[in-house]
Amino acid sequence: MALALPSYAQTINEANHCDLGTLAKPLYAAQQRLQYRRLDNGLQVRTLALENTQVVSIASQFDVGSRNEIKGQTGYAHLFEHMLFKGSEHAPGDSYTQTMSAFSGQFNASTFFDFTNYYLTIPSQALELSLWLEADRFRYPTLNDTTVKNQQGAVLEEMATSIDNQPYVRSAMEFLLDQVEGTPYGHAVIGSIADVKAATPMSLNAFHQRYYRPDAMQLSLVGDIPPQTQSWIDNQFGDWQVPEFEQSKLSDLVVTPKAVHGEIIDERGPWPAVLLAWHTAGRNSPDAAALTLLESYLFQNSGSLIQKHSLTDPDQLLSYSIPLQMTHHGMTNLVLVPRARTSLDQLTDNVEGLIDSLAAEPITDAKLCQLKQVWLNKALAQLDSPVHLAKALSATQPQDKQHPLTGPWQRINAVSAKQLQATVQTYFTGGYVRLDLLPPWYIRATKSILEVLPQGLTDSLEESVM
Repeated sequence: MALALPSYAQTINEANHCDLGTLAKPLYAAQQRLQYRRLDNGLQVRTLALENTQVVSIASQFDVGSRNEIKGQTGYAHLFEHMLFKGSEHAPGDSYTQTMSAFSGQFNASTFFDFTNYYLTIPSQALELSLWLEADRFRYPTLNDTTVKNQQGAVLEEMATSIDNQPYVRSAMEFLLDQVEGTPYGHAVIGSIADVKAATPMSLNAFHQRYYRPDAMQLSLVGDIPPQTQSWIDNQFGDWQVPEFEQSKLSDLVVTPKAVHGEIIDERGPWPAVLLAWHTAGRNSPDAAALTLLESYLFQNSGSLIQKHSLTDPDQLLSYSIPLQMTHHGMTNLVLVPRARTSLDQLTDNVEGLIDSLAAEPITDAKLCQLKQVWLNKALAQLDSPVHLAKALSATQPQDKQHPLTGPWQRINAVSAKQLQATVQTYFTGGYVRLDLLPPWYIRATKSILEVLPQGLTDSLEESVM
């Protein structure tokens, strides 16, 4: 059953201050039902039983991503993710995908800078078999010339479709990554074409032996949990030995903000745009919760400052923001596409003005309460989705080991307006990265002419084209 969430107005009317305790109760109730244990080999297991369901979602997250890749092996974490769907010692070939499909199971995976996550939802009667299949592919993947070559092709096709065949994407991505060149976050998750092509079964096997280990894994199950589940987990994962070498440790990046202004010209570009980016902090930072609320307020939700100033007579056609918060670094980014009559400089000035206003004057308590409720509503929505909840549990930060559902909320709820203002001043008022995304010369020339025409005429021409 979906949760009935009170509106922001209801919350504020019930009290003269921000009291979201009642709204947050389902998080605490779910937390109390959550079972946590750590196997002797370091593997962390969380299970949450749900009533009135006959399915179970499994999520397995490994503490390995592109940040662990060395020079000449970029893209290995993502390539290896693909490999784990293509056979293991006791389930060769397409056995995994065929078995899951036979049970109408839904399965997928994702790779990021800091982690790789595998997740699936299956009928609960298939749980024992699914745990066996998961353990077999994580522990004994099949890595041979045929499977490696096939998945190299799949990754290169994905790279072409999502990155290289899209205007601006590859160049903009590399420009941003160059800002932290030489660090573990200085290359793309998907890697380079040359490194992916050069991967071999031997090099991928070495990658597996180093990073796929029980003490780097969090396993979460949400849904219909049979009584034998813990025994099944012990049988499949309990004897997995920890490698003799320790896991690699990283420190937080220390980046001194500086003003950077670049441009790229892409002959495929349909229209100009400007990309703005600010170095922030990672998930381990004391500022992480404030940054989450701040990014939402500035750029992300329907009540953000950038949207608020775009409702009437907007200067931009659209805005797009996906902040990157890694474990040891963060980067807030914003892409703005201008109206015909608006220059990229004007869009940049607009954003600077919004940030300066927030740095000079704290937001109201009512607005801060609204931001916290938006965050809380999203967290509560996960309780209605076993797969999303399982993925969230498998991504638990070390500081939240015993309270993965309520720990993040408590940090969000503790953010004050003064802290939010200080976070703006710390991360957003210094130097930032600006990258102008420019189309062919004839589009740029047309755009320059439109910028100096009377506004009414420009708007009419733009509407006729759109």
